[in-house]
Amino acid sequence: MSALVGREARTVAVVGLGLVGGSVARRLVDQGLDVVGVDPSAATRTAAAAVGVRCAGSIGDLAVECGWSAGEVPDVVVVAVPLRAMAETARELASALGVGATRGGVVLTDVGSVKAPVREAFAAAGLAGSYVGAHPMAGTEQSGFAASSAQMLAGARWAVTVDPATDAQRLQTLLRLVTGPLGGSAVLLSDADHDRATALVSHVPHVLATELLRLVGRSPVRDVALGLAAGSFRDGTRVGRTDPRRTEAMVRDNANDVAPLLREVARDLAVLAGRLERGEDIAAVFDEPAPVRETLARGGDGGGDDVDAAGAAGAVGSAGHGDDWRARLLAEAAAGAVVVGVDADTGALRYA
Repeated sequence: MSALVGREARTVAVVGLGLVGGSVARRLVDQGLDVVGVDPSAATRTAAAAVGVRCAGSIGDLAVECGWSAGEVPDVVVVAVPLRAMAETARELASALGVGATRGGVVLTDVGSVKAPVREAFAAAGLAGSYVGAHPMAGTEQSGFAASSAQMLAGARWAVTVDPATDAQRLQTLLRLVTGPLGGSAVLLSDADHDRATALVSHVPHVLATELLRLVGRSPVRDVALGLAAGSFRDGTRVGRTDPRRTEAMVRDNANDVAPLLREVARDLAVLAGRLERGEDIAAVFDEPAPVRETLARGGDGGGDDVDAAGAAGAVGSAGHGDDWRARLLAEAAAGAVVVGVDADTGALRYA
């Protein structure tokens, strides 16, 4: 098993120093890691350099400065660019890293809220075996490096995706980074399940929050309503106050999962409106979510029973299980397992 243990990341490159990428960079610098960053904005690079991030304006420039062509590749590259730029970024990384991407063991990951299209972009660039998808479930309605914070990711739950091309060592390396210096925990799942889940708990809520703002904006009593608004409106519209282009991109990028849910929301609301107009009983509408309310009241963890860490020991890349270790990890996660650490000697995952 020792040959299959992922490394401890000491050097990390962050491509894109916005809210999430900037927060990753700040956090890792604070934890003593060597962090290099890429961002086209000179102002962003200046601000990042002031907190200890070595910066360049492009992947090519960073590769030259850091000696990537000579094999001095980072342990992990975190890509934090918009999805529309992902394919080009993956191609640039493939060119800059060369054989170091596959033979050097570098982990390529991202922090985007959609996973399937990102994996496709890395696969098209010839980097499928180096990629492990990730998505920290943390953020604010603000954007840019100025809004980033080393504390934003503290205690965050990360979604980390596994598919048939996922490499055991790279998965372990990323999980060690997430549960170690980044201060989070991780849930393992497939790309498809990730994209369906984030549509439910992130993308559709952004749409609904925006719709509330649209309703108020169209109303003849807009100013009076805003003057009366309190906690329910504030909480219900917080994410609707983010950069509209960012929300638009998020929803469009996950259209296949978001659109059916929006149609379901529209049907449910149409039924509710009809019942209200006819004076019918509507109690069931508000009673149906009781199990979800109970789960949230217990702390928001929808998982099942805790998983015994010893029972999962050796599952990652275990020689006796062939490719079954991937399916086993996904099954553990589906049963409620949350990864909180990786054994440095054996590579076994520690679960909460």
